[in-house]
Amino acid sequence: MQPRSIYSPAPSRGWLPWGLLAPVVCLVLAVAVQLPLELWLEELGFIDAKGNTIGTSGLIALLLVPFSAWGLAIVAWVLAIERRPLATIGLAPPGSGRTFFVGHLAGVATISVVVAMIWLAGAYQPQGIAPAIADRSAMVSITILLMCFVIQAGVEEIVFRGWLLSVITRRMNLVFAVLLSSALFTLLHFSTDQPWLVTANLVLFSLFACSWSIAENSIWGVMGWHAGWNWMLATGFEVPVTGIDAQLPALVVTLAPVGTDFWTGGPQGPEGSIVCTFFFVCGIAFFAWRIRQSSLVRLAASAES
Repeated sequence: MQPRSIYSPAPSRGWLPWGLLAPVVCLVLAVAVQLPLELWLEELGFIDAKGNTIGTSGLIALLLVPFSAWGLAIVAWVLAIERRPLATIGLAPPGSGRTFFVGHLAGVATISVVVAMIWLAGAYQPQGIAPAIADRSAMVSITILLMCFVIQAGVEEIVFRGWLLSVITRRMNLVFAVLLSSALFTLLHFSTDQPWLVTANLVLFSLFACSWSIAENSIWGVMGWHAGWNWMLATGFEVPVTGIDAQLPALVVTLAPVGTDFWTGGPQGPEGSIVCTFFFVCGIAFFAWRIRQSSLVRLAASAES
């Protein structure tokens, strides 16, 4: 039998949207909050008419402004409309700082391993070691982006693996929650011209993040991982992160793609590569094993009592 709540069993004293309606509410809030701000950023010259960032300042503005507003809107919805504590969306405070920090280090490490594997496969050619170190303005931007990716990745985890996963679980069950939240995550990152492997990796990315949050009964760890992954990918190697070029010299090593898109991910960056597919499949299997082990422990404890 699937659990009817995750993270915390604390009751809701307000209105919970029906399971199939929750993704619609999420989409409406995203459009209502983010679209006007993105239009404003376009007027200010930070992004172009297609939503592409203009320079490093454009990336900073995009990560900071619309995502902060979206995160605040979701938190306000949980507290004011659903009237339930933030612990019920995976934000229980005990140990949160340490868990986030460990997750952040894991994100930096795992994307570095993915990039290294692509390099070892001969699909990247090194062209310079840590050129950003000698560029003061680049180091300032890299430091600012560290905080910006904490906001962007944190908000995405709060929305998809925190709020959406928890509310659909309460209204339906955990399996539907994982499937619907992953479908919406993929939809909001989808583009009609992207290769099938990029789309597949988006689905796997969400399934990986869901399995991590379920295994830990918290989103703090996966929030840190997501932030560290995005930041190192954007600043470490001069390769795209989710199709976006930060336009900064590399913090670690400059890598030029010389292999096929199958290996490098092409314009999407390493997240669209077969190496990333392998990583996510292995990660999902690992957390599925952890979830199963936890379930067996609970069953044994229940039988003894």
